[in-house]
Parts: sequence; structure tokens; C-alpha cells
Amino acid sequence: MNAPERKVEPGVAAGEPPADEEYARTYAAGYEEGVRGALREVLEHLTRGHTPQEVRMLVQGRLARLSEEVEVKRRALLSPPRRTVWGPPHRLLGTAPPRPEESARTAPSPALERGRTLLVREERPRRALEILRSEAARFPRVAVVSLRPPDLGFVPPERTTVISVRDAGGGASGRLTPGEVGGRLKAPTEEGALVYVDALEFFVTEDGPELTFRFVNWLVEQVQRTGSALLVSFDVRALDGKEASRLERAFGQVVGGT
Repeated sequence: MNAPERKVEPGVAAGEPPADEEYARTYAAGYEEGVRGALREVLEHLTRGHTPQEVRMLVQGRLARLSEEVEVKRRALLSPPRRTVWGPPHRLLGTAPPRPEESARTAPSPALERGRTLLVREERPRRALEILRSEAARFPRVAVVSLRPPDLGFVPPERTTVISVRDAGGGASGRLTPGEVGGRLKAPTEEGALVYVDALEFFVTEDGPELTFRFVNWLVEQVQRTGSALLVSFDVRALDGKEASRLERAFGQVVGGT
């Protein structure tokens, strides 16, 4: 009895191993997502009212950082899987998991000048709020991006912009994306605002590190361009070591909480 004839796929010579379909599909999907992300970023800049010259500068800055970002991504793919971190829920509940007490820091709060950016490493918003209270009077406006916006009774209401990332105005999801938050921050930063953010962990969990990093980079560029200032409270446990270092490099100054 004759053996059944083996079928050869078109374009593949007999005896040659089949192409690695999984590799090709993964590569194509990554390439497609990269192109989509780049086009979305350009469209976001245009919809925010940037001039063609400003968009060109932003894109050139992104291209200058591209090689470094690709290398970080390559190394991340070769690293062991990142452990799930439960930092954001602890901040939502206002408590922190048991851990050894850090030595108290008695350094005075840094002053925030126009165009400066400051990241405060802390498990819960505390020192950053102290800095916000001490520096708010030096800016014509204060903008807050938070899961639970703090009491801003120390700032006149007409000088405040409060953005809750769980705002139902964000659409069917009942929350705001980093892009939507960026759109709401454009007007106050044009007036020279002190921008306070304590919701980056939420964005990391909901939207992923890459989109969060793009939002942070845009915000840093925006406050530097407009003479605003940026103050961020962040629990670094929400990211692995390499990603946390990458985030910190975006800021002009990084300090620890008390």
C-alpha cells in the first residue's frame, strides 16, 4: 500500500523546514503596534493644539530616545517575569504593608522653581503633599491628578484644577486615560501651574508602563515649555528595578519620603 503523498505548502520547497510562524506572527504584531503607537502619539500632539514646529521637536526628542527604549525593552524580555506588585491598592486604602521602618529623613523640603520636576519616592502621598502645601502660593495655579484628590483648602478654588482619574467623564470605562488627563492639563499648565500627581501607579496597573512613561515624558516637556512645575508622589514598588530607574531619569530631582 502506497504511503499518502505529503502536501507541500506553496512557496516552500520540499525538504525545507517550515517558517517559524509563531516568530513571524509575534514580530509582525510588535511591528504593527509600534507603528500604531507612533501614529497615535503624533495625533495626540496635534489634537492638543501643538504647532507643526512643536510636534517636530517632540518627535525628534522621541526619536533620540528610541534606541535606549528598545534596549530597555530587549533586556526586559530577557529578564525573569516581573512579580505582581500590590502597591496601588495599599495607597488606595491609605495603608502600607508591614515592612522595616526606614530611618527618618530630616532634610528640608526642596523648593520647586518654574520648569523644575520632582519625584518623591514614598509608599503613600505624604511628603509630596507637604511640598505641595508649602509651594502652592508661588504659582498662579495648582493642578492635581489623583485617585483621591487631597483637600486643597490652602488654595483659592478659582486657582485650582482637580482631575480625578476615576472621573465618570472618562467614558464607558468610568476612568480617565493618561491621554485624557494630558488633555485636561494643557490649559492650566499654559498658565504656569504647579502640577501634583499621585496616580502613576494606577496608570501603570491599568495602562501599562510604556503608556505611563509616554505620559510622564509629555508632562515633563509640557511643564518645562510652559514654565510650570511637576511634583509626583510615587511608590517605586509598582515597577521593577529597571523600569523604576527609567522613570526616575525623566525627573530633574528625586527625593525620598519621610
